[in-house]
Amino acid sequence: QVQLVESGGGLVQPGGSLRLSCAASRSIFSINAIGWYRQAPGKQRELVADITSGGSTNYADSVKGRFTISRDNAKNTVYLQMNSLKVEDTAVYYCNAVVGIRIQYVYWGQGTQVTVSS
Repeated sequence: QVQLVESGGGLVQPGGSLRLSCAASRSIFSINAIGWYRQAPGKQRELVADITSGGSTNYADSVKGRFTISRDNAKNTVYLQMNSLKVEDTAVYYCNAVVGIRIQYVYWGQGTQVTVSS
């Protein structure tokens, strides 16, 4: 089992920055990958970025060069630094964790709202 708690969402103007945090209830070394997904109204949930236990990262094309995923192993926390935010980045952002080898289990946080608006 993994509990995930997101924080850091809010309202920001276009061009601004936010940092989201995802705190896990267990060591992130034991988690295959932690990712950030987002879902805008009327749209499907999509992957924004993820990071593996080995430190490899992956980004959606729409956020490359603007968002950075990182982790603090001591705090069991993964961050998503979002810069140069655009109106189209507005969505509920969810943290996701994949655990297991032969059988993989997927866990989700409750989500945090990010609104980019002038």
